[in-house]
Formats: sequence, structure tokens, C-alpha cells
Amino acid sequence: MKTNSFIQIEQICLHYHVEESFIHYLHELGHIELRIERNTYSIAEEHLKGLERLILFHTDLQINREGIDVIAHLLNKITTLQEELNASRNKGMGWNQFQDKE
Repeated sequence: MKTNSFIQIEQICLHYHVEESFIHYLHELGHIELRIERNTYSIAEEHLKGLERLILFHTDLQINREGIDVIAHLLNKITTLQEELNASRNKGMGWNQFQDKE
């Protein structure tokens, strides 16, 4: 079983030059999951890519917090729709394979 590595938010903020309040804002909106241990916030390494993407929208593209919220919701919706489409295709493929055998 793989154990998650966690990275402290303080280190992420130093690396990406963002304020901790931005990270907490994303957490409050439910876009990222944070772990709190001994008054220190951290994020699982497996969730870092999604956080990096939101940070880059904010810093490189200068998108404000409200815009980041909208973008995050749209990206989640796209992911959900892609998963539903793939599941639908897989069901259809299974039915076609059954029909071909007759």
C-alpha cells in the first residue's frame, strides 16, 4: 500500500510566490484538500498538480480569485463529463461485442 507524501503549504507558497491566504481560499471553496497537523497545513503530493495548475492561472495569467473559482468548477465539470462519456462508450462497446457473437 502506498503512503502519501505531504508538502507543507508554507513551502509551496515560498516556491510559487503566492500568499497562504490564496491556498486557504482554494481549500475553503473545496478545490483542494489540506491536512492540518500541529497547526501546519499541508497537501498530499498526489494533489499537487491540480494546485499548481490553479496557482499558475492566478500568477501567470493574472486571473483573480473569483475567476479561479469559475475555472476550477468548469475543469471539474469537464472531467466529470469525460468520465461519463468514457463509461458510456465502454457500455456500448460491451453491447456491440455481445451482438457480434450472435
